Amino acid sequence: MTIRVLLADDQALLRGTFRMLIDSCDDMEVVGEAATGREAVDTARAERPDVVVMDIRMPGTDGLAATAEICADPALAGTRVLVLTMFETEEYVAQALRVGASGFLGKYVTTDTLLAGIRTVAAGEALLSPGATQALITRFLTTPSTPQLAPAERLGDLTPREQEVTVLAAQGRSNDEIAEQLVLSVLTVRTHVQRAMTKLGARDRAQLVVIAYQNGLVRPEPPRG
Repeated sequence: MTIRVLLADDQALLRGTFRMLIDSCDDMEVVGEAATGREAVDTARAERPDVVVMDIRMPGTDGLAATAEICADPALAGTRVLVLTMFETEEYVAQALRVGASGFLGKYVTTDTLLAGIRTVAAGEALLSPGATQALITRFLTTPSTPQLAPAERLGDLTPREQEVTVLAAQGRSNDEIAEQLVLSVLTVRTHVQRAMTKLGARDRAQLVVIAYQNGLVRPEPPRG
């Protein structure tokens, strides 16, 4: 199955570079480009891509507003947004997750990391750059200003194994790492994650992580030093 990708960035040269890179892969193709957030939303509605690679800073409607509009559109329920930006700050990461983005990477990432990121997000999993994850959780996800995504009592709907897998996912473990630790198949881990997401009403793995921290299933590590 080919992953259909929309590129949203105000730099034409960067879009062209990404297009050549993505189109060179057998399992993905670029189905559209956008230079503004407004164009990104309109093109997403026209093309129904699997993944939108979204820059944050664009003229007019910025990438965060465009992400929010795409993720709130029921007709685009199958579209995931991967935010790719030079401005890899904790606040941007938090805002991107709050409006529904499934992943966040800095533009300095390697070619292999970008392509793997598109595949990861297309598969319904969350993707956060390692450097931003802990700071994001510690400084933003447990603050009162973050909207509550699911009531605490819904955690009781999870089986013990689903809770265990959710905790490990919230700690930043990949499905492969969870499978190795719990001596399960990757497919079984993926099934547990999907069931936990469904029971908690999480759009994707990123929201599952937020819910776990908001409801105390996982606690942020204290600041070092």
